[in-house]
Amino acid sequence: MDQQQKTFRRIVTGHDTTGKATIISDAVPVNIHLVGGPGGPTFFEVWHTLESPALIHAQPDEMDESNLLLGPPKNGTRLRVIEFPPEGDEIRKLTGLDAAEKFKSMGDAHASTSANGAPHPLMHRTKTVDYGIVLEGEITMILDRGEVTVHAGDVIVQNGTNHAWANRSDKICRMAFILIDGEFTSEIL
Repeated sequence: MDQQQKTFRRIVTGHDTTGKATIISDAVPVNIHLVGGPGGPTFFEVWHTLESPALIHAQPDEMDESNLLLGPPKNGTRLRVIEFPPEGDEIRKLTGLDAAEKFKSMGDAHASTSANGAPHPLMHRTKTVDYGIVLEGEITMILDRGEVTVHAGDVIVQNGTNHAWANRSDKICRMAFILIDGEFTSEIL
C-alpha cells in the first residue's frame, strides 16, 4: 500500500507597513512530528494563538515551539493536520503505560485515560473544544459509549470527550483539527 501523501501548503497573511493585506509566507509547515515512530501518526503543526481574543500582528511569524504539545496554549488555539496511518497491532497491543508514554511525548501524559477494559489503548481526554475535519480517507472515532466512522468532508465537534482514533482502512487518513482551550463545567466529571 502506498503511504506517500501529497504535501500541503500553509499560507499566512499579514499587513505591510502601509496597512495593506499581503502574504507573509507560503510554504509547507516546518514543525512536523512523527509520534511513536513508523506506524504512528504524523502531526503537522500549522498555527496557534496565545490568547483569546487572538492578537493580530501586522507581520505574524512562526511561533517558537520546537516540541509537540497536544493541546493549545492556555486561552489560545491550535491548528494542526494529522495523518493517521492504517492501525496495526503495534497500536492495538499498547499497554496503559505505553499509551501514557506516547501522550507524554506529546507534552501531556495526563491526557491518557487508557486502562484495562478501555475501548481502545489510546483513549485520551483534553480540556478543549476540537473541530476535526476529515480531509482525506476515513477514520473511526471511539468514545466511552459507541463509535462512529467519518469520511472525507465530515466534521466532528468534540467537547472535551474521552476518545481515541482508529484508522481501520488500508489508506492514510488526513484530518485538520482546530483546538480551542477550554474549561469543564461543574456538571462534567
